[in-house]
Amino acid sequence: MLTDAQCRAAKPREGIYRLNDYKGLYLEIKPNGIKAWRYRFKLNDKASWFALGDYPSVTLGEAREKCEAARKLVREGINPVQNRQIERIKREQDSANTFEAIAKEWLALKDWEEVTKKRRLDMLERVVFPSIGKLPVRQITPAHVLDILNKTVKRGAPTVAAEAKRTMSGVFEHAVATLRADTDPVWPVRKALPPNKTQHKRALSAEEVGQLLNDFDGHGGNFQTIKAFQLMWLTLSRPNESVQAEWVEFDLEKGLWTIPARRMKARREHVVPLPTQAVELLKAMHPITGHTKFVFPNRDDRQRPMADGKRPAIPI
Repeated sequence: MLTDAQCRAAKPREGIYRLNDYKGLYLEIKPNGIKAWRYRFKLNDKASWFALGDYPSVTLGEAREKCEAARKLVREGINPVQNRQIERIKREQDSANTFEAIAKEWLALKDWEEVTKKRRLDMLERVVFPSIGKLPVRQITPAHVLDILNKTVKRGAPTVAAEAKRTMSGVFEHAVATLRADTDPVWPVRKALPPNKTQHKRALSAEEVGQLLNDFDGHGGNFQTIKAFQLMWLTLSRPNESVQAEWVEFDLEKGLWTIPARRMKARREHVVPLPTQAVELLKAMHPITGHTKFVFPNRDDRQRPMADGKRPAIPI
């Protein structure tokens, strides 16, 4: 077996020569003075060699350790050269498959309105990405997840923490399904936080609803905005459903409003019976905007609705 003194003393010759150590490990000395560790092995009756690094950057002891690891692979029927190539490819893939990259890919696949996707991305950028956004998903542990959740709760945002937990789990499930992660690290810590209690607001009484509708009439703001709010309250529809309503959706004779699936949160067509007040409101609006696609068109572009989900609020 070699000694470190022999390795240091080896001088270059005109041709390549070897100093053998033990069970296939040898030091190859080249004419240019480079000394390279090699492991010669046979697998499936085929002789090959495996590079272990250059001396003295890789010491004799380190070369023996690396060689023993390679021998173990050979005993298991694994070619260490091919195994190194596979591991390098995995590392390259891991560096590309960061949590942030997969989260954005997951969001793009969701059948959500753009405003919902933007809100979710904003939350990720504020709460999650600063901690794990640049990490490969395979390197993220339950401890990373719990740290994010605890910090969010401690700053008084338990609802945001709950949303972050659901979102992270969705991203990891997508990573597992596409073979870029093995597990969902959210799962072990899913019950680490106390349940988030929803604070329900008090429902308005019939008198209060009536007063609210009367107050709309007396409001000095934009006429079209007031009517959109009134339609929303009279039909109990979501704001976007009302402000993006199209004339073709209404049958005023039958008193029905058919909201197509593409505009519904649940992605199912929804038929709304129109109360008399809503029918009268729409009949009053028709001479004003009936020639356009939308009941409440945008002031600057009549081919768009008054609000399209990309704006934070409706001007009054």
